[in-house]
Amino acid sequence: MITGPPRQSTEWTMIGVVDEILWSISVRNADGSVRYERDPHRVLSTASVGKLFLLLEVARQIDDGRLDPRERLRRTEADRVADSGLWQHLAVDELCVEDLAVLVAAVSDNLATNVLLRKVGLAAVQPLQHSALHDRVRDERLPEHEPRLSSGSADDLSRFMLGLRHQVYPGSRRLLAWMRNNTDLSMVAAAFGLDPLAHTGLANKTGTDVGVRADVGVTDDVAYAVIANFPADRTHEVLDHMRAIGAAIRRELPFA
Repeated sequence: MITGPPRQSTEWTMIGVVDEILWSISVRNADGSVRYERDPHRVLSTASVGKLFLLLEVARQIDDGRLDPRERLRRTEADRVADSGLWQHLAVDELCVEDLAVLVAAVSDNLATNVLLRKVGLAAVQPLQHSALHDRVRDERLPEHEPRLSSGSADDLSRFMLGLRHQVYPGSRRLLAWMRNNTDLSMVAAAFGLDPLAHTGLANKTGTDVGVRADVGVTDDVAYAVIANFPADRTHEVLDHMRAIGAAIRRELPFA
């Protein structure tokens, strides 16, 4: 387990002040103590990370019997949306609730997100203190829509990930099982050396949009939330920093 104050290693110190890039970072030990942080209370756009709050509500309703995991839900024209996900490319028009949840957790499936959100309702999706899912996924955000899909702070989200790890929330165990199918290990988790198609040591969720990168995750030893909002031409620089954070975490973890 990681203990003690942040070590000022090369990996940590390279996350310095960078013009025009806004960061919110929190890395916590399993006991909740802070390993490293930078502007952890800053609220930024988190793109698809907010889908976790929908998935937790789905998991909670399955566990308490309000929602049948085998209930089949049909996609409609109103649900359709492009970008991330597999269901838009599949022939089948109906999938069961738990299959849709796995698609959201594994490939951040936008269409599956909208169908699940239509089923449970946005009002049922509980926010954290400074982090929330604000809307369904849309191809275009018009003035009458919420300006961003989700937002959050690293402090909120690292605590949330630890809460899942310690099963503070009803549905935690089921949600973590879904999250371990996540195939996007391109950000912080890129440094962990895991197979993106078959891994068990990490449960994480990422968010990607123009000018947004976010990665929140938890292992047995550490929880992290790393969020960046930035000009679109700084993407590669942001990813380099996120992977450096992952490298600093990996130095302390028993990943194979």
